[in-house]
Amino acid sequence: MDLELAALAGQAASTVVNGMATTGWEQVQRAVGELWRRAQPGGADAAVGDLDRMRTELLAARRDGDGGTEEELVSEWKQRLRRLMADHPELVPAMEQLINEVRAAGRPEDFRAHRVTMKARASGKARITMAGRDVNITKRR
Repeated sequence: MDLELAALAGQAASTVVNGMATTGWEQVQRAVGELWRRAQPGGADAAVGDLDRMRTELLAARRDGDGGTEEELVSEWKQRLRRLMADHPELVPAMEQLINEVRAAGRPEDFRAHRVTMKARASGKARITMAGRDVNITKRR
């Protein structure tokens, strides 16, 4: 489940951050606020406030051609959303709905492909799964 949560959190984080700079921005605010209200009612205003602040950073970074800031924002939201789902697994369907709603609210060109840089190191019998988009993992014994 950890890999699945991480993959879903990554997809949701990318959708949220990309959605911050789209015509569907209000939908992003509403969806993120609703998730936090369901899990941590007292933290919803702070989460939406962070989203507003980060949107300002994202718009400036895109204007200046700074892809590093966008990657940092995606990473930060991935961790937040992964922890939220780990603490509240009942929110997994809502997270999937958030992805679909935010994508539907923006224009298709709002969700264009971005450069993805991945690094991994494995040793022994470790298994690494990396994807720039969706991934389905099935464990077989």
